[in-house]
Amino acid sequence: MTLGVLAVLGMAFTMFAGFWTDWLWYRSVKYSSVFTTTLWTKIGLFFVFGLLMALAVGFNIWLAHRLRPPLSAMSMEQQSLDRYRMGIAPYKTWLLLGITALVGLIAGASASSQWRTWLMWVNGVPFHQKDPQFHLDVSFYAFDLPWYRFLLGFGFAAAILSLIAAALTHYLYGGLRITSPGARATSAATGHLSVLLGVFVALKAVAYWLDRYGLAVKSSDFKATDNWTGLRYVDANAYLPAKTILFCIAVICALLFFATLWRRTWQLPVIGFGLMVLSAILIGGLYPAIVQKFQVQPNEQAKEAPYVQKNLKATREAYGIDGAKVSDYSGTSKTKDKSTLRDDVDSTASIRILDPNIVSPTFQQLQQIRNYYAFPTNLDVDRYSKDGKDQDTVIGLRELNLNGIPKNNWINDHFRYTHGYGVVAAKGTETQDGQPVFTESDLPSTGDLGKYQQQIYYGEKTTAYSIVGGPQKEIDYSDDSGEKTTSYKGKSGVNLANPINRAAYAVAFNEPQILYSGAIGEGSRILYNRTPKERVEAVAPWLTIDGDAYPAVVNHRIQWIVDAYTTTNGYPYASRTTLGDTTADSLTATNTNRAVVAQQNQVNYIRNSVKATVDAYTGEVKLYQWDTKDPVLKTWMKAFPGTVQPRTAISNDLLAHLRYPQDLFKVQRELLTRYHVTDAQTFLTGSEVWQVPDDPTNKSGNAVPPYYLSMKMPDQASQAFSLTTTFTPNGRDNLSAFMAVDADAKSSDYGRIRVLKLPTSTTVDGPKQVQSQLNSEQDIASAIKLLKGGDSDIEYGNLLTVPLDEGLLYVEPVYVRGGGLKYPLMRKVLVTYGGKTAFEDTLDQALNKVFGAESSTNPPSDEGTTKPPTSSNPTVQQALNDAQKAFDAGQEALKKNDWTAYGQAQKDLEAALKRAEDAQAKADRTSGGSGNKSSSSPSPSGSPSSSSGSG
Repeated sequence: MTLGVLAVLGMAFTMFAGFWTDWLWYRSVKYSSVFTTTLWTKIGLFFVFGLLMALAVGFNIWLAHRLRPPLSAMSMEQQSLDRYRMGIAPYKTWLLLGITALVGLIAGASASSQWRTWLMWVNGVPFHQKDPQFHLDVSFYAFDLPWYRFLLGFGFAAAILSLIAAALTHYLYGGLRITSPGARATSAATGHLSVLLGVFVALKAVAYWLDRYGLAVKSSDFKATDNWTGLRYVDANAYLPAKTILFCIAVICALLFFATLWRRTWQLPVIGFGLMVLSAILIGGLYPAIVQKFQVQPNEQAKEAPYVQKNLKATREAYGIDGAKVSDYSGTSKTKDKSTLRDDVDSTASIRILDPNIVSPTFQQLQQIRNYYAFPTNLDVDRYSKDGKDQDTVIGLRELNLNGIPKNNWINDHFRYTHGYGVVAAKGTETQDGQPVFTESDLPSTGDLGKYQQQIYYGEKTTAYSIVGGPQKEIDYSDDSGEKTTSYKGKSGVNLANPINRAAYAVAFNEPQILYSGAIGEGSRILYNRTPKERVEAVAPWLTIDGDAYPAVVNHRIQWIVDAYTTTNGYPYASRTTLGDTTADSLTATNTNRAVVAQQNQVNYIRNSVKATVDAYTGEVKLYQWDTKDPVLKTWMKAFPGTVQPRTAISNDLLAHLRYPQDLFKVQRELLTRYHVTDAQTFLTGSEVWQVPDDPTNKSGNAVPPYYLSMKMPDQASQAFSLTTTFTPNGRDNLSAFMAVDADAKSSDYGRIRVLKLPTSTTVDGPKQVQSQLNSEQDIASAIKLLKGGDSDIEYGNLLTVPLDEGLLYVEPVYVRGGGLKYPLMRKVLVTYGGKTAFEDTLDQALNKVFGAESSTNPPSDEGTTKPPTSSNPTVQQALNDAQKAFDAGQEALKKNDWTAYGQAQKDLEAALKRAEDAQAKADRTSGGSGNKSSSSPSPSGSPSSSSGSG
């Protein structure tokens, strides 16, 4: 008995711990209203529908028992059931309660999962747009119809369960007889079961009526497109009248069942039910098939064109691509003297040669400083202003890396090493000796960003919980003077001073030490749910989160910026897409954090309606209304009042870093492969179908990712921060279109989509064909072979496309990893324009070669020059001098195509760098393990001299 009581108490406290810790967390982030609204909605639905189901089933069992016949003249069949009746007689009340409680619990649990459907129905606001078939507001399909379908499903479940329960009860107590001679059912049982069957058929009539409206959001296979949604010719002219006829038949059939209360016979209801089934087969199945076969197929384009036109209009509106401007673009420059275009390149685009998806290891090697810091796999592109001019910047945070701490144990993992430190940023358009040109670097970080709160307690790589603010000091960072410690001063997290809280978290995290550890004391707070995506999803569970949160320094604080979407699956006539599939590309194939993998259900309406921020120090989450017209967002704002701040609350400093989100852009570009056309006949022929090309820079076989780039389209007067992509014809590799969207939130053209459509009569090289030139041109192939000498590897950066004078300029940086280096350096730049290709050491050299002229606007670049580093350690300095000599020797060997000498120079370079690393490490150990800022200076080969704790 004691063990049983303890087990029950243990289970009860475990359930309480989960509930209590959730409540504490929501209260700590000041979104307790989200928790309470969701909780009370679930509880209300659970009890209301659980009680309704229990009453429906229980009442019908009670009624069947009440209508039982006298058992004075029992048949043999009833005598065999007598022992069952006798067995349950003493417990029939408890059995009735048990059965009703069980079905009530199941029904209530199912209903509670519909809390989103209920909140959208009860708070729905109109779209002020009507569907073209029934002329109902779109809100009916998005908010009302899903709730009506749930009610209908619940009604069917209640009717079927009640019918089964009543029939079993009638059989047990003699109301139904299967093998006995004479009447098979008493008049009371006949009337009771007929009413239940009548209710079922009446619900079927309602289902037929709702199915009429469901045709507007019905998915079907259609050769014109995948995931077609809406009525087609056969739907409007066969299924729609068929559903109306079946509705009438079902109503009549239901009335016949109800009539058995007066005419105690099933003859007419059974005949009516049979006719309804036959009608469903003939009218609902056979007739539409005949219409499709003999009316539609012989003249499909003419029959389907009006409905395709409706689908085109609705799909373009639902995905926000109805304003896309498609312009003709020849793809071939008409300027004979290409040298006159050299200066136009500089004014047309700020070409970003630093690829954020390649250079993370370079950031790691040069700026990690300590092993317990790390950068994300893919860095981010943002804009920062200097001297009044915006600069495309590659940025990453030095986040906490628990795998790199000296010794893993509970105290170190959760009390000592709790946060990352500082921003590292580099110019996107420049390199020096193949390395990034840092605008913010070192530890603590210094540079162009000024002063800001540098501790990073919340980040993409911060997944473990930390306990901060108590007696245990935290490691802040290390410098030449030694290890710096700190104690968290923020108000984030949950206070663990309360013993109930500690016990709850000990159970919730399955960590008993939280309950009794002496490292926890007054002021201790536990931080968890620390990734930006987790926090925004938790406080706004009705939003779909973009796969790529990015950091920005805003008002002297590091803020994670998260794009969030409102979606629905109920926009009439708009074709559906699966976000998880549509947003996949070559980056998400290797980095699952970038994919919207949680959103695998289909949607046919999407808006980037919310911009969210998460403070990297305090974890504070703020939601801002971005799309002020979105009715889905307005609905959720009614359901959760006060959670979303108005757009006017966005500061100018934050606005400068907001950008057009990648996942929305990828969804839109996928739809535009077909829906760039506005004519139904062209759409049906499929002659203008495009595809997003595979990424030519790797062998993943996935789509090329979109790229951020400051550039100007032909109709723009100046450069704008943009998000770009290319299209190729379906099944071919030549270019068919180029697409860009204004991604600068400060711009009046923000979100404007421009598509340059190339003529089908000429062939313009696409990304894959441009990439193949690396292997087809002999000089380039020889240069690549030279770069691959020894143990070096080649990594191709982002292949950027820039429209220029009716032609297309392709630029691709090429990185080399190897020769003793553990990270990639940019060594070459590929430039292609008008059939002429250059493969040079710098972007300027490549552009000059392609256009046959030098730029008159850019000062001479110092790219490729060598600046030997200095060190206060003579041993390190001597090794670096040797490395410089080996590097110079290797460059001379490259010019002479002397492979033997080049290989020897690489070996000498690696040996010299190793000596420098060992000497510096020894010096650091002697000085107590502190870092040496000079050790992060560039080495002759573009490598840093290693520092203690670096990768």
